[in-house]
Amino acid sequence: MAVRAGIVVTGTEVLTGRVGDRNGPWLAEELRTQGVDVGAVVVVGDRPEDLRAALAFLAGSGVALVITSGGLGPTADDLTAAVVGDFQGRPSAVDPALEERIAAIVARLGARRGWAMDPVATAAGVAKQARVPAGATVLEPVGTAPGLVVPVAEGRSGPPVLVLPGPPGELQGMWPAALASEPVRTVLAGAPELRQRTLRLWGTPESELAATLRRVGDQLAGLEVTTCLRDGELEIVTRFGPDAEAAHERLQAAVTGDFGDTLFSSDGATVDEQVAAALAERGWTVAVGESCTGGLLTGRLTAAPGSSAAVLGGVTAYADRAKEQLLGVPGAVLGTVGAVSPEVALALAEGARDRFGADLGLGATGIAGPGGGTADKPVGTVHLAAVGPAGTAVRSIVLGGSRDAVRQRTTTLALHLLRQLLLGGPPA
Repeated sequence: MAVRAGIVVTGTEVLTGRVGDRNGPWLAEELRTQGVDVGAVVVVGDRPEDLRAALAFLAGSGVALVITSGGLGPTADDLTAAVVGDFQGRPSAVDPALEERIAAIVARLGARRGWAMDPVATAAGVAKQARVPAGATVLEPVGTAPGLVVPVAEGRSGPPVLVLPGPPGELQGMWPAALASEPVRTVLAGAPELRQRTLRLWGTPESELAATLRRVGDQLAGLEVTTCLRDGELEIVTRFGPDAEAAHERLQAAVTGDFGDTLFSSDGATVDEQVAAALAERGWTVAVGESCTGGLLTGRLTAAPGSSAAVLGGVTAYADRAKEQLLGVPGAVLGTVGAVSPEVALALAEGARDRFGADLGLGATGIAGPGGGTADKPVGTVHLAAVGPAGTAVRSIVLGGSRDAVRQRTTTLALHLLRQLLLGGPPA
């Protein structure tokens, strides 16, 4: 039987979108590797009543563990520890030894950063962070905030609550200690293996995949299949226990049979990972000449650790003069067909390849919007080119959506253009 958990992400800044939630997805995947399925991720603001309601909802849903992130700082809006303690029937009090340890951390941090700290305010903040619910286990701070494992009080029912800090680096640094703590360790010990596999298609509509899934649906018992269409990629994620491995093999065979010409990843690797691995295997280098993406394409290529071995650099050439002077795009071409054209995309790719001495060149130009479009070249018009030892690939397309969506989708198309040159498979 599956072991399930619930996650509460706290913080008005997360709820309102000022800060993206990185903790919920990270925890969900980490729990999956431990065999624990996440039933819900609830985001609440810095309001005690909303946090209590979220805890009650998850505790009442039958989960074996609740995890919170955030709300452990020294300010008035950081109320998670106290609210969780009250919810679990365990009143909080200052732990003097913990208070000393946090004070030492804060003093070292303040000295290192040159902060001018008011002693009274600092002491009050430290004391607040050192309040521990009765009977809770303290997880030593990675930053200044300790984590907590708070079991439900005797005579009451409900899951334990694992309280973790909000900064992702602190939360992730505390995670090994959280896994080793009781009763978290006991909860995880009862979790069966939960496998996950991912298939990725390029250019296949969801409706086509839906027809395949309906055809073989009676052969997929034990599988949880979810699909997501994003930037032209159709992702198929399947979760299942070990006894359903054969059912997953049947699913993969059906997808491969129906969509072998658009299946570009059968092992879960992203196009970014495929391109990076192919460049490393061949020992090839790449350089970028980009306009409408404003550096996003170079940024995406350099996101992976070790990318400096393959990515020599990129030039963001927005103005025509920059295209001419920095990447050698002929002025006659710009004057004849305009900056947004297949010819200029190819010239950008060739110019980047030449200027950096790279094996591969990648060029991107377009109109991301919201203005700047014409009848002949509407907003969303994008031209891409990749050149290298294996040949040349050019792609022109009109994309929909916001400026951000056009720019992001353009980087995905460019990566697939590189993948096409390096590995073959579905054309970009």
